Amino acid sequence: MKRRVRRKRFILMLVVIVLGALFIRSDWLGKRIYPISYQDEIKRNAQHYELDPLLIAAIIRVESNYRLTAVSRKGAVGIMQIMPDTAEWILKQGDFGDITVKDAGSQAHAGIALGSWYVKELNRQFKGDLIKSLAAYNAGPGKVRSWLEKGVWDGEERTISDIPYGETRHYVQRVLYYYKKYQDIYETL
Repeated sequence: MKRRVRRKRFILMLVVIVLGALFIRSDWLGKRIYPISYQDEIKRNAQHYELDPLLIAAIIRVESNYRLTAVSRKGAVGIMQIMPDTAEWILKQGDFGDITVKDAGSQAHAGIALGSWYVKELNRQFKGDLIKSLAAYNAGPGKVRSWLEKGVWDGEERTISDIPYGETRHYVQRVLYYYKKYQDIYETL
């Protein structure tokens, strides 16, 4: 009797380990847990603005979790959570056709186009430094420059914990987490 119980436990344990190993390394499961919506729009804009589509996907995941009409407590709108004033400024900078600020808050193509342009612009302002650019996407480029100039934060990934705004610190950590997760699961979009 004891032998039979031990054998059943062993088999059960073996099945659990095999299934666990399959699911942990499974791209299928990973894509179910970490899906990417609006892939065509993300790819198109990432290519247009010379960005990694997985980075754009990670930003969207953290900003709105792919909800088109998301609105933050502070008033940021749409899939990439752009402040209306920032959206207005972006629209004046480039050729976005007939996209409006209202569109950025309700349509995937508009929100992703403006958000992707803004990521590219922040990358330009911060000389391609991803960590500083992500912090600026959340807190604003002026605030990040102020932290850097005053020596409050050195802009390095290893010192993200020194970012003065808890929201921005958490934001940068989350975007990096999802970006790395997407890189592990998706070869590319």
